[in-house]
Order: sequence, then C-alpha cells, then structure tokens
Amino acid sequence: MKKDILEKGAILQRDRETYAIAPHIPGGFTDTATLRKICDVADKYGLDLKLTSAQRIAMIGAKEEDLDAIWADLAQQQGAPIGLCVRSVRICPGTTYCKRALQDSQSLGLKMDALYHSMELPNKMKMGVSGCVLSCAESSVKDIGVVGTVKGWRILVGGNAGVRPRLGELLIDDVATEEETLAIVARIVEFYKNAPKKERLGKIVEEMGIDAFRAAILEKKSCESCGCGCQAG
Repeated sequence: MKKDILEKGAILQRDRETYAIAPHIPGGFTDTATLRKICDVADKYGLDLKLTSAQRIAMIGAKEEDLDAIWADLAQQQGAPIGLCVRSVRICPGTTYCKRALQDSQSLGLKMDALYHSMELPNKMKMGVSGCVLSCAESSVKDIGVVGTVKGWRILVGGNAGVRPRLGELLIDDVATEEETLAIVARIVEFYKNAPKKERLGKIVEEMGIDAFRAAILEKKSCESCGCGCQAG
C-alpha cells in the first residue's frame, strides 16, 4: 500500500479501485451531530456505511482523489484501522448504562483511548475494557484486556483473534483503582515498545511464559546499585 494512502487511513477494497476509511469514534460513544455529519459526507461522495466490530463506522467506496476532501469535510480524527499501532480500544457501556456492570469501563476505557489510540508500536495492538466478566468488549481476545470484577479490575495480556486465535492470560487480578490499572497498562505498553522482536504481544508472552512476563511488568526494580539509572525487571 502506498505510504500516502496509509497515512490517510484508507483501506483498498475488493474492487481494487475504491477505499474505506473510518473516523475515530472513541469506544463507540458519539452524538447525533457527528452522525449527521458522517451521513452528509457519505451522501455527498456516494459512500456506503458499515458499523464495525471495533465500534467505528466504516465509510466504504471512496475514490482516491476524494480522500483529502472527505477528511476535510468530516473534520475528524482517523480511526487507525490499519498500521502498526494501537488500532482500537473497545469499550462496553459499563456502569454508566448497563445493569450488569461492576466497574466504570467507560471512564477507564476513554482514558486509555486518549492515551494510546493510534500510538505507533512494533506491531498492531488492540485493547478491550469490559465492565464485568460477561466481557462484551471481548477483552479476552485483545492484546491488553481489562475486565471489571466485584473487587476491581482484572488485566489480561496476549489475546488475539485472527488466523491463530489466542486467549489472553491473567496478568493480575483485583486491581483496586482506575489509577493503578492505568499504571499497569502503561508498563505493558512501554515494555512492548522496547521489545526486540516486532511480533504481537501474545507471541512475546508465549515465548517468555506468563510468569516471566508478569515478573517483568509487576516486579520492576530500579537498578540503582549498578549506577546506570535504568529500570530492570
């Protein structure tokens, strides 16, 4: 794919002539004004619309020469549907709306989205935040999955779907606060950014073993004794 097309967040379609784009809709939460604008732009350029599993709205059938004008009319951030980056943070309704939710997944998820959406990484990364163990955000098949429980947050790592599906493994359970959860997620992302191999997080967890990975993330210690100022785990 041409670099300029990639930078425009455009995905070549089956006809090999048109493209799909996806404006960023954090966690799938939006408003009527945004929906009206998307519909107006779709009508103007003759685009089809598809609600995606990543809680975005794909706009399909764009001509290459119209891409810049479409984004200008939308005046919205790209949804990062492609590329080696944090693709999406999928978020369930949480305690804001759902009677079954145990934790405020909307608050936590939107903070994670603001921090990480479209961040460049060695490979693609997906995140899911669910307010209860029913896991409507499919957190167990995300690179980083966060699930609300009665006691707090459960953090899973290394999940993915695709050709070789893999369930995320338990990193830590009963994380009491949103702040602690964000701090642990930050450690995972930082560890992954510095990984020597450009492969999905699940592959790294497999190669290290979950116990070694857990130690690297949760038992990080300052190596002041060596005087280098680095962080060793």
